Amino acid sequence: MKSTTSYRAPLFGVLALAAALAACSKHDDERTAGQKLDGAIAEAKQAGAEAKAEAGQAMDKAESKLKDASASASEAVSDATIVTKINAALLADDRLKATKIEVRAEEGRVTLTGTAPDAGSQARATTLAQAVTGVRSVDNQLVVARNG
Repeated sequence: MKSTTSYRAPLFGVLALAAALAACSKHDDERTAGQKLDGAIAEAKQAGAEAKAEAGQAMDKAESKLKDASASASEAVSDATIVTKINAALLADDRLKATKIEVRAEEGRVTLTGTAPDAGSQARATTLAQAVTGVRSVDNQLVVARNG
């Protein structure tokens, strides 16, 4: 008999607690348990939809930033490639290989600075630079050397 009583006391306590909670919740919310469950499911669906939308926006932002970074890196590589190819072309030219011509490129716009031995060489440097793939324009700032 002692063992039956020991199980009944906690059971009665749990039932009393459940009844008290049910009584309290009836004052605050008169919906049935099914209605409460439906409401909780609707709230969870709404929260899920909002989280999905926020995740989509975050993904779009990340994708946009990745594309921008990729484009910047691609431009930098292209500009470096342009400079290298122009320098190679200048070194291969008999009249320009001994000159000090600085080549800079930014987004395909090339600037040549330094000294050319004569006007023909100055024009030739522009022609060589324009022949390189990816060059959009050439700003030839070369100064023709004056023979003293």
